[in-house]
Amino acid sequence: MKYFIIAALALSAGASLDAQTAADYGTATPIDGNWSYSTVPGGSEATFANTSAQPQLTIGCSRATRQVSIARPGTSASPLLSIWTSAQTRNLPASYNPATGRISATVGAYDPFLDSIAFSRGRIAVTVSGQATLIAPAWAELARVVEDCRV
Repeated sequence: MKYFIIAALALSAGASLDAQTAADYGTATPIDGNWSYSTVPGGSEATFANTSAQPQLTIGCSRATRQVSIARPGTSASPLLSIWTSAQTRNLPASYNPATGRISATVGAYDPFLDSIAFSRGRIAVTVSGQATLIAPAWAELARVVEDCRV
């Protein structure tokens, strides 16, 4: 019994430590810009561009593999793409493509985390090591791409 209580206390201490170290972007202001949705060969994608029309974030569906990719511009490799939503945060293994200058991660189309992205309250935040956090508005285009991959 004594070990059970110690284990429970250790788990709760670890959980509260994680909650303290995770950034909360719930009141952060998204950058100005617009989402656009388009069909592409083999799927669809939503791209968020800033007011200078520079793509800042792309969410794409590959219907053949039932994978959703999340990509943002980058200048070098990063091991993780960290995504914050109003419901949860996840660190996704990332890869860098020097030909496109994008850091990307993929998620299976039926992963519940995609629902957190699609229905986040007002904003999502995407962090890559060595770059400023991107805070983008959460618009309907995100949900549309996720649904495209699920049908």
